[in-house]
Amino acid sequence: MTATQKFAKGLRIFATDIAQGFFEITHNGFALLGLALMFAVITLTARPEIRQAGEVQLMSWLQDRQTAIYGIHVEPVAVERATATNPKDLPKQQAAVAYWLSRKYNVAPEPISALVAEAFETGARTKLDPTLILAIMAIESGFNPFAQSPVGAQGLMQVMTKIHSDKYDGFGGRLAAFDPVSNLRVGVKVLQECISRAGSVEGGLKFYVGAGNQEDDSGYTAKVLAEHSRLQAVASGRAVPVSPPQSIPVLQRPKPQESPEVVATVFNS
Repeated sequence: MTATQKFAKGLRIFATDIAQGFFEITHNGFALLGLALMFAVITLTARPEIRQAGEVQLMSWLQDRQTAIYGIHVEPVAVERATATNPKDLPKQQAAVAYWLSRKYNVAPEPISALVAEAFETGARTKLDPTLILAIMAIESGFNPFAQSPVGAQGLMQVMTKIHSDKYDGFGGRLAAFDPVSNLRVGVKVLQECISRAGSVEGGLKFYVGAGNQEDDSGYTAKVLAEHSRLQAVASGRAVPVSPPQSIPVLQRPKPQESPEVVATVFNS
């Protein structure tokens, strides 16, 4: 064997030894990493408080990073509190109603879409026409969830929160009057009671606004039913012109202790 052949053979043996050593080191390294991960999983499973602390710490770090990037305190889950739905996700009938209300009352279509969807779902559950529910919201508050009348009617459907505070117990208390969905559901419950008491939608609307024992309800029932008729037409696919919303005068109704007929809302200005 020549010197060159000996050199080449030695070089091959050297390279083989290096490769074998690298393989063993890598193999052992992955084995150690696997063992470390296994022990970590076992520890986190057996000690959930450690896992929770780690999750909190990680989320805090991510939020700090986002705050540093955007310059404001961020809250990634805030969107879950938003009362909003993409109108394109609604059935055609509901989407038409949402877009029409959005144009007429100058509010964004996304929150209106969420209210339309809720009105249709609640209407189906309570056997009330959803467009009637929406018409009451339109006339009462113009879809302002923070509206409040001079006598204390609050929210989208202008429910008298003090009188119907018990109805908000299942929603966490009286402040839920300003949550759009909670106010809608409580308002529908009040409306059901009014219609049942009066025996008709027209009479129920008079009770709803606190004019059950009065001849004149300042045109409230007529305005709600007119808006109801327009919304029914929109829902059926007919073209309905959008006219500016009309202001509604405040109804000076009797105090609750003077008349038990005062059950729901007041006119808004």
